[in-house]
Amino acid sequence: MTLPPFHLAFPVHDLDAARSFYGGLLGCPEGRSSDEWIDYDFFGHQIVAHLSRGMAPRRHSNEVDGHDVPVPHFGAVLPMEEWRALAEKLKGAGVEFVMEPTIRFEGLPGEQATMFFFDPSGNALEIKAMRDPAKLFAKN
Repeated sequence: MTLPPFHLAFPVHDLDAARSFYGGLLGCPEGRSSDEWIDYDFFGHQIVAHLSRGMAPRRHSNEVDGHDVPVPHFGAVLPMEEWRALAEKLKGAGVEFVMEPTIRFEGLPGEQATMFFFDPSGNALEIKAMRDPAKLFAKN
């Protein structure tokens, strides 16, 4: 299945911190930028970090499969080997996880590897990989 890229614009409190996190740690190529925003290629999708001076991190979560999942959040669904490599890179960099890399919904159609963490501005990210990518939208 070929999907068109999505676009997401989100607030950050510091563009240099966003550049270090998205460009440096996650390895997302930087696109256009200004003194107020930075475009990134986020695993084939366009995300834009917009400077929002004075923003305060928001922390809210919902219970999902026995875990407190931060909402709102955004992320990507990667191939399993790419997910594992990123999980190891983030662990090695000392990233504090909201949910450590783990397997959720084990044995169900939606079985997935997942991890949750925050960027420096408090935006929650989920990076996941499906055991069976064809079941990304399957109902349990």
